[in-house]
Amino acid sequence: MKAPFSFLPLLVAALFASTPLVAQDEDANIAEEAKQAPARFKVIFELSNDGQVEIEVARKLAPLGVDQFYQLVQSGFYNECRFFRVVPDFVVQFGINGDPEVQKKWKDAPIKDDPVVFSNRKGTICFATSGENTRTSQLFINLKDNENLDGLGFAAFGRVNKGLKHIEAINDEYGQTPNQGLIQDQGNEYLIKEFPNMDYIKKAYVVEKKEKQ
Repeated sequence: MKAPFSFLPLLVAALFASTPLVAQDEDANIAEEAKQAPARFKVIFELSNDGQVEIEVARKLAPLGVDQFYQLVQSGFYNECRFFRVVPDFVVQFGINGDPEVQKKWKDAPIKDDPVVFSNRKGTICFATSGENTRTSQLFINLKDNENLDGLGFAAFGRVNKGLKHIEAINDEYGQTPNQGLIQDQGNEYLIKEFPNMDYIKKAYVVEKKEKQ
């Protein structure tokens, strides 16, 4: 499965030398908490085909992957991201940022693998990978039950809770034609020019929990 998923995708820690050690520890704890995703949350994808998709995510299913996904969504990374690989009855893949500079930052900072505890069934979402510890920003949504991916290390971490029909309706006319190297180098400029009908995520955002009164 590594061949079909060939891709992928900074931790910058700067402290003033004069900062007291206790303050440094507090800052580090705050930064760590900021990186960690909630135990459960939902993400909305507003699609170019006028569909809205709700994805339910549970951190316990793949803690490292979920933290990465949460940070990416919160940063606006997936806004305007194209569905550059659509294989009917298999997967739809996305997650290369339209700005090559933004993409490079995440591509150069892969995360470690999570163990697989949640099967790649229809509607689940998972990071793409090109090998061990290579997850960055690319994702795929399973269009059918793909349990065979479980044994290859693909750790699903959530599922489409609402709007799967809109994922299934994503334009597949370009199949696997787009060149991922060119997407990495040229971003959406290449995709819009060569594949004008390609569907994309207009906006992705986390649904904030409402505080109880």
